[in-house]
Amino acid sequence: MATSSSLLSEEQFLCSICLDVFTEPISTPCGHNFCKDCITKYWDSNDLCQCPMCKEKFYRRPELRINTFISEMVAQFRKLVQWKATSSPGQRPAKPGEVSCDFCTGMKLKALKSCLVCQTSYCETHLEPHQRVAALKRHKLINPVENLEDRMCKKHDRPLELFCRSDQMCVCQFCTETDHMTHDTVPLEEEYGERKAQLGKIMAEVEQKMDTHFRKVQEIKHSVELSKRDTEREISDSVQVFTDLVRSIERSQAELIEVIEEKQRAAERQAEGLIKELEQEITELKRRSTELEQLSHTEDHLHLLQSIPSLCTPPPTKDWSEISVHSDLCVGTVRRAVSQVEQTIMSEVKKLCVAELKRIQQYAVDVTLDPDTAHPNLIMSEDRKQVKHGDKPHNLPDNPKRFVTCYCILGMEGFSSGRYYYEVMVKGKTKWILGVARESVNRKGQITLSPKNGYWTVILRDGSKYSACNSPSITLSLREKPQKVGVFVDYEEGQVSFYDVEARSLIYSYTGYTFTDKLYPYFFPCSNGGENSAPLIITPVNQTE
Repeated sequence: MATSSSLLSEEQFLCSICLDVFTEPISTPCGHNFCKDCITKYWDSNDLCQCPMCKEKFYRRPELRINTFISEMVAQFRKLVQWKATSSPGQRPAKPGEVSCDFCTGMKLKALKSCLVCQTSYCETHLEPHQRVAALKRHKLINPVENLEDRMCKKHDRPLELFCRSDQMCVCQFCTETDHMTHDTVPLEEEYGERKAQLGKIMAEVEQKMDTHFRKVQEIKHSVELSKRDTEREISDSVQVFTDLVRSIERSQAELIEVIEEKQRAAERQAEGLIKELEQEITELKRRSTELEQLSHTEDHLHLLQSIPSLCTPPPTKDWSEISVHSDLCVGTVRRAVSQVEQTIMSEVKKLCVAELKRIQQYAVDVTLDPDTAHPNLIMSEDRKQVKHGDKPHNLPDNPKRFVTCYCILGMEGFSSGRYYYEVMVKGKTKWILGVARESVNRKGQITLSPKNGYWTVILRDGSKYSACNSPSITLSLREKPQKVGVFVDYEEGQVSFYDVEARSLIYSYTGYTFTDKLYPYFFPCSNGGENSAPLIITPVNQTE
């Protein structure tokens, strides 16, 4: 016995008008079957009422009734198709976001292709007529997409199959015969190939940028980790330093208290001795007073006369007028203790400065002098590491970068971010100015050194007078005369600091500024004056031990 699958074939249940499985099938008097809606529209659009298949004419439109047998057979066929579809490895229900078949009733299967002519998407089963029927084979099939109407020309209702390079838009074949007749048009496939190649290059560039950005992210993360470790180390070191200072101060305080208390105890012992001695003399004086009192009441003339010589002589006593217990026991003691604490603090500050200098020396940069900025009277070494004042000006071309009123020069390298450090030998000079300057500083007229005018500098005058060229100028008291000066700039922090490299101490620090221009190292060797002939020398940075 034949199975239902062998008896039922799709061709038996296809409407010859819509070429799809019957919907509400009816039978005409001539015996042909159609969808009720399809045959009704067919007859409505024609003057003659005839069969689309055999062309038999009906003088009166037949009364249309559903063919229940065929309808039941169609229902069974649909179930069979659905079962095959769900059991077929190539077909499955459409998931959210996937294109579903427009012809599936009930459970919507995933579309296999979309037809640009029909503007419909089909699953594997409903796509079969497009692979079998000759007229349907000519339709344009593409991978399933939503909104098929967007792929049709709004003006001509034809598929967008061409690309107009003149107007950079997709057009249909009719567009090339009207508005785009003289334009450069190519098939979508050709433009697609070129755009895809272009897209490949863009993707490669994007991938490269992504890779660069990723490496930058890793670099920043690494910097943050280093910064975090440095911060933790600095916190630990600072806690240790302050702990040691507090312990030192507490120890000094305890020692001071012990000294003061010991002096108090000594004063008390001295007072006790003096009081004991005074009390002994008071006892002796009281005894003499008693004897004199008794003698004053005697009636014995002879006894009084005989006793007076011995009693009238006062008992021996000490002269107490110059004897005292001093209350200013702590004179100089507190001062000496505080001085000792100060020395301890200065020693710790010295250690911190050494550590700070060692840390910032890792930002050392190679600085060379820029001859285009040099005043005509300046003399530079061939390696552009030394500069001094000369008595005669050189014949140099004037340019916007050159200083013409002050004997100064800038470094060749400018900095607009990060940290940098360099060292300059000033040994043998009685006058000099060092620091950094903004790129936009005035180089032709009168120059006033101050942060407001774009200069962060330290100056030496008359061999021993140091000052920071702030507004107003700040006099600096240095214990030693610097022989080598280190200059450190933290662009983001707005900091410019000067160090005595050999003494390993801070000279002065500008802080809290906001830099926007590029900063350049600034050198002012000042005029010779007979005693200032030594050059300013940019020296290599040797790490502080």
